[in-house]
Amino acid sequence: MTRKIVANYFVSLDGVVESPDKWHFPYFDDQMGAAVGAGFERSDALLMGGTLYREWAAYWPAHNDDDFGPVMNGMTKYVVSRTLDSADWQNTTLIKDDPAARIRELKAGDGKDIAMSGSATLARWLLAEGLLDELNLLVHPLVVGTGARLFPDGTPTQPLQLAESTAFGSGVLHLVYRPAPAA
Repeated sequence: MTRKIVANYFVSLDGVVESPDKWHFPYFDDQMGAAVGAGFERSDALLMGGTLYREWAAYWPAHNDDDFGPVMNGMTKYVVSRTLDSADWQNTTLIKDDPAARIRELKAGDGKDIAMSGSATLARWLLAEGLLDELNLLVHPLVVGTGARLFPDGTPTQPLQLAESTAFGSGVLHLVYRPAPAA
């Protein structure tokens, strides 16, 4: 069985994924917690880009006594980056050379799914390379107005198909997309 790469995002109605810590918490409820938790239960590894790695590697090791810290620190992590020289956060492997081939190897290996959260540039690249298997969006009923978007202007057309949808009581929509089959 092939492992899947599953990207997970908190996103506003206007497509913003940047700094969800500043706008998404009023919508976080038990339904969203269950959806987020289910994603982690299906995964045994994280895939991220260099920018997210720098942020999380600076934060999570110092928060190992939080509820979520041991999960983040203990999970296997893969970092795709051309700019990092090393990745010292525990259980982390740096992928610098031929990332498409290395990610195909990871997908063909044993284990659960490989999760992503953040690293929108990497997610767009994976989608374009045919390596992203699923896109989970928690669409918030909110226009943020400014910030990085998951798919900014100039992103090439990429057909997707809706696999699942759930409306939460908070007004958040949980949408699961997969790449559309070739026509």
